[in-house]
Amino acid sequence: MSQLKQEVDNAIAQLTGEGAPYEVVTEESGLRYYKAAPANLREALSVARNHGDREFLIYEGERRSFNQLLDEADALGAALQASGIEHGDRVALAMRNYPEWMAAFIAVTAIGAVIVPVNSWGQPADIAFTVEDSGARLVICDQQRYDGIAQRMDEEGVQTLIARPEDPQNPKGLSAFVANHQGLKPDPVEIRGDDLAIIMYTSGTSGKPKGAVSTHRAVCQALFNMECAAIAAAMTNGELITAMLERGFEPTSLLAVPLFHVSGCHAQFLANLRGGRRIVMMYKWDVERALDYIESERVTTLAAAPAMVLDLLEAERFAETDTTSLFSVGVGGAATPPRIGSLLREKMPENFSGTGYGMTETNAQGASLTGKAFHQKPGTAGFPHPVVDIRICDEDAAELPQGETGEIWVRSVTNIVEYWHRPEANLSDFRDGWLKTGDIGYLDEDGFLFLADRAKDMIIRGGENIYPIEIENELLEHAAVKEVAAVGLPDERLGEEVAVVVSLHEGAALSEQDLIEFARSRLAAYKVPSRVFIWEQELPRNATNKVLKRDIKAALLEA
Repeated sequence: MSQLKQEVDNAIAQLTGEGAPYEVVTEESGLRYYKAAPANLREALSVARNHGDREFLIYEGERRSFNQLLDEADALGAALQASGIEHGDRVALAMRNYPEWMAAFIAVTAIGAVIVPVNSWGQPADIAFTVEDSGARLVICDQQRYDGIAQRMDEEGVQTLIARPEDPQNPKGLSAFVANHQGLKPDPVEIRGDDLAIIMYTSGTSGKPKGAVSTHRAVCQALFNMECAAIAAAMTNGELITAMLERGFEPTSLLAVPLFHVSGCHAQFLANLRGGRRIVMMYKWDVERALDYIESERVTTLAAAPAMVLDLLEAERFAETDTTSLFSVGVGGAATPPRIGSLLREKMPENFSGTGYGMTETNAQGASLTGKAFHQKPGTAGFPHPVVDIRICDEDAAELPQGETGEIWVRSVTNIVEYWHRPEANLSDFRDGWLKTGDIGYLDEDGFLFLADRAKDMIIRGGENIYPIEIENELLEHAAVKEVAAVGLPDERLGEEVAVVVSLHEGAALSEQDLIEFARSRLAAYKVPSRVFIWEQELPRNATNKVLKRDIKAALLEA
């Protein structure tokens, strides 16, 4: 066992042993859980009152304390109950990042109703599908989403409210809805751990999104697990933590990803609300504004997708912006390209950065590592969390030996219980408490998880399995390449050929043949692209900044 793994194991053992603050207990089923975790989200989030009138949220010039946000949530919870929303009813949120999104999440879960975050990047038909599929009785929209779905919601009998309506006097405005309930609290209701809390729809990179159903217990265990992992990281990075504290900046996160995704909702909003840390929230990602916020609000932490982190570190303004407060960069949502590690060492030599693996279906839990381990163990997504089991399986779900690459299966108390109204998916993706993730990877000799790719993105060329991410990571090392996607195109002789679509940095020039020669110098012959397409526009991405390879492949086939 490596020294790095030994340090991690020792820290986890101290935190999770009998009588420890994060004591882990094992059920008869084999599931492990945190003994002291909150029983439900109302209990989990009520601790934010302990942070009182300290500043919690900065949004577009608006500032809210912990108490102010919780007061807004209380009034909304009381108004929802008065309007007939009961325990178990679904309430959808169809809006971009607004403070009202946060207040609504707290309010809905506190009264035992089920929150349904909606991907606000979707077309009106996509948004309406999510609302209707979930069976929501009420949907809270921003003006743009309301304009797109209002008529259909009226036809379906779904009540709609508008956060920040263009007409402040609109009777459907959220302010009007809560006007008579200011200063009130919702009536207490019994909320059990196995009650439904969230139906969070998958990002839908292929086909219609599925509703991932989580209980209060699953989400609370996930929040407790994130706290345990953070403390373990601090325990194994004493020098870095000391350096961070000596800088003297108040812990402040830049929330630049959508709240309707687990990375924005769980790992940032809910974790910071419980932990007493400030959030600077962006309406949407914009690297120039992000740099402004880092400098003006003294942001200490950014957690984002790899593409966003590359945007930031490669921005022309990065060197001239005062980023001395920024100490931690968390990379998630996709495997971390090696280029990010080298850029962090170059531009932020002393950093407490990290990465991890999780998904909607696991409430963002799975594996992680932070600090010196992030640089000492490049390419890994981290070690499995204390309440997470990971195994690697072949196509028949049989477990593979350590070190072999296959599909990742996860068993955890933080997993969803089912996909909403999707019996076929439930039958195929759940087995004896294990969840089939659709991701490909392996566990090394120390048990660290390495990601290869999504199973559906794998290219099979002449019988050889090729993982696009390996090609993409190598081509990203070319100075002219800003972003790249590798896909398989039909080939009569080989089955598939490797094609790459590349977007270049502004002002850069690169020929297709030059890139192929660069690939030949770094990749095995069968992995070298046979087709290269230089795109002038940015690659298409979904709301969580994952490249939409389905759209890229369709465009290439059509052309």
